Amino acid sequence: MSRLLKYLILFLALLGLVMPVAGDVFTWIDSDGVRHFSNVSPPGNADHAKVLESETRNQVSSERQFKVVKVYDGDSLLVKGLDLTLKIRMVGIDAPETGGSRKPGQPFSRKAHQYLNRRIHDRSVTLKTYGLGGYNRILAEVFINDINMNLEMVKTGLAEVYQGSMPKTFDAAPYLAAQDQARKRRIGMWVQGSQYKSPRQWRKENPRN
Repeated sequence: MSRLLKYLILFLALLGLVMPVAGDVFTWIDSDGVRHFSNVSPPGNADHAKVLESETRNQVSSERQFKVVKVYDGDSLLVKGLDLTLKIRMVGIDAPETGGSRKPGQPFSRKAHQYLNRRIHDRSVTLKTYGLGGYNRILAEVFINDINMNLEMVKTGLAEVYQGSMPKTFDAAPYLAAQDQARKRRIGMWVQGSQYKSPRQWRKENPRN
């Protein structure tokens, strides 16, 4: 058995292969001779190989911890651990869009980003994953000290329940209940009342070029 295959088997064992889904896994060796596996494209100058295509859905054990190294916005982040680098899309929620370099973000997008960043950046989290979603990101519930941060984002009115299709095994009931309470109490973005637009609608009206 080749060394590369052994590393690949270790990678899949750590994540826990459960069923097929489209997605790529990359491997490369850095300048220190350390081999990496990731669902994130490797550094541009790295001599890499795509070792798995369109064949994995991952279930990361809730007992394994990862460090949050970057929070992109109110519902996506980057984690590292066990020699893995994983880009995460928080499943079941949709936070206000941050916009681009030439376009302003959606109302409350900055607050959502700042709140999530303050709670989890540079801290250890555990993941309950639901496979791969768009842009090759792992769909996951993110927990810190047993607190479900996906649900917290909805409770604080800084994210709504995702309006698109969700994994069949994902239980949206507590999220819908939390959203109903946040809307009734006009918490966070729900203070906008009739002026509120969902992130889904905002993306349609403000496509990124």
